Amino acid sequence: MQHITQDQIRAYVVEVGTRQTEIQKRLRAETLALPNGHMATTPAAGQLLALLARTISARRVLEVGTFTGYSALSVAAVLPEDGELVACDNSPAWTAIARRYWEEAGLAERITLKLGDATETLKLLLAEGGEASFDFATIDADKENYDTYYELCLRLVRPGGLIVFDNMFWGRSVADPKDNATDTVALRRLNLKIRDDARVDMSLIPFGDGTTFVRRRA
Repeated sequence: MQHITQDQIRAYVVEVGTRQTEIQKRLRAETLALPNGHMATTPAAGQLLALLARTISARRVLEVGTFTGYSALSVAAVLPEDGELVACDNSPAWTAIARRYWEEAGLAERITLKLGDATETLKLLLAEGGEASFDFATIDADKENYDTYYELCLRLVRPGGLIVFDNMFWGRSVADPKDNATDTVALRRLNLKIRDDARVDMSLIPFGDGTTFVRRRA
């Protein structure tokens, strides 16, 4: 049997395992052309997040780290008409790209963009009565503050709701005891914390750069 490369498998997954719209394809192509394009959500990840949101009948979704908006576009598309996705990011330039595609897809009214420091945004949502008001949260932002986002999202997400973390392997560095970079140490500690946290059900799987799924217990 001929050797099949990882790139071939990835292409197969995109072709057979996802249902990308033309708008999603164009957004991803524009994003990959950016200097930071490697941070783009993959079609498979966007598809999975949308499936999870639909599976739990999510109406309110919280996204910490939006970049150019591919994952928000994917998830907002499966929300009910009265649903809302609150997207947190600190880059006007990246989210300006996101806004264009959200508008084109007819989903801009379902997405509330909060520009600024994500920690402050999450605290403000709590202060405004947001406790346990979200069904689903995704976290893909600055790694040093993941634990802070985790604690705040645990309060914002309802019992039975989901939180999904990206980059929990951090390029496999979390498994390297010699790597003590700030972000690596932060993620390594959070991985252990979530494993031992009696407030949640959890699973860390080798999907992408390591994905952790957390369900808030009652």
